[in-house]
Amino acid sequence: MTTTATDTATNTATTQGGALAKAERGSTTISDVVVSKIAGIAAREVDGVYDLGGQAARVVGKIRETLPGAPDLTQGVTVEVGERQAAVDVSIVADYGVAIHDLAAGIRNNVIRAVEDMTGLEVTEVNVTVHDVHFEDDDAAGEDSGESRVQ
Repeated sequence: MTTTATDTATNTATTQGGALAKAERGSTTISDVVVSKIAGIAAREVDGVYDLGGQAARVVGKIRETLPGAPDLTQGVTVEVGERQAAVDVSIVADYGVAIHDLAAGIRNNVIRAVEDMTGLEVTEVNVTVHDVHFEDDDAAGEDSGESRVQ
């Protein structure tokens, strides 16, 4: 779905797959994926966010990282974009020790600021779902120590 931001509300027509609003000097169309990327980058900027997405999304993301090309910045982010508003859902893994309610508020504030500043859309809500907590020991446990655990 795409949306169109304009300076005037006159001459507005709706099309399939998005909204189309015409201004006197042209129109601007903002795709859902653009809003998703902005929100994903903004959420990752907040200290205490280890990763975005649930377990399945993170597994797919790890596989994608091995392939050449840019990482998926929309992982863990879904958006609903209208003519003038957007709603964002963000799924995260939090670092252990971070106050989750403060983390969610920080994500919410950063996503709202980034999306509204960059697109001109009003963000009506940012829902944050915490799927897991990451411990630093999780990284060490996954590493091979070189010694076999069994003989």
